[in-house]
Amino acid sequence: MKIENAKAQMRKGVLEYCILLVLDGKPLYASNIIQALKEAKLIVVEGTLYPLLTRLKNAGLLTYKWEESTQGPPRKYYELTDSGRKFLGDLENSWCELVESVSTVKKSRE
Repeated sequence: MKIENAKAQMRKGVLEYCILLVLDGKPLYASNIIQALKEAKLIVVEGTLYPLLTRLKNAGLLTYKWEESTQGPPRKYYELTDSGRKFLGDLENSWCELVESVSTVKKSRE
């Protein structure tokens, strides 16, 4: 097994959670989402992001609105729905439980 494959699977598992975290509290354009994820060292390309955004939108967790841009065509800004905020809260609880479980396992080998 290659470490890169394992790392990719781990990133894939938390990417939706991270997208929701980035969108919490403010509507963002897709390139802003990509930039925030890159700053967190979660490298994501448009070909990965757009299908995730569509899936989250179809699940009722995101919505979008079009806004005119001074630098070209209108831009699609994504934001959390009420269901998305609730789902994010549930994911945050699950994440904390998972981190605690992994920490417990790590400590047990010391």
